[in-house]
Amino acid sequence: MLLETPAGDVGWQAKPFALSDPDGNEVSLADQLGGDGLLIAFICNHCPYVKAVISRLVTDARTLQAEGVNVLAIMPNDYQRYPADAPDRMREFADQHGFSFPYLIDEDQSVARAYGAVCTPDFFGLSGDGVLHYRGRLDDARMGDPTGRDDELVKAMRLIAQTGTGPREQHASMGCSIKWR
Repeated sequence: MLLETPAGDVGWQAKPFALSDPDGNEVSLADQLGGDGLLIAFICNHCPYVKAVISRLVTDARTLQAEGVNVLAIMPNDYQRYPADAPDRMREFADQHGFSFPYLIDEDQSVARAYGAVCTPDFFGLSGDGVLHYRGRLDDARMGDPTGRDDELVKAMRLIAQTGTGPREQHASMGCSIKWR
């Protein structure tokens, strides 16, 4: 089911969490906050919308990380019903696409629920103190045609890093619904 995020739903304090990657390494929100902000991307392996943007997300993540913005991805789906999103497949997906950021499992889906994530991909841009300032799309590219794209997420995270606030205009991300238990 195709969903859109509530773009611009900003100003709230991020809820703390600690999640593990497929190898059991724990990463917490507290570990990632600070500095020039944090991008959290709720993604999965099987969603066609994620597949359409993943190479651009990885490139943009590297750009942001080089500028001091931390990045992490969270897989919120029920992988018992959707085995393509299982932890061993997450590891393969991350390796295949060259992730430079942690890819974490939201085993009980509590983080996705706490953040109000609705689809994959769903992007949350936080300031260094954990306040949400961006809830929008990666860019304005159409499915399968990234030519001449406006890298809205990178620009938003740069603005947050420089000014502590996000852009006034934010466009909803769209993707496949999270597969809830």
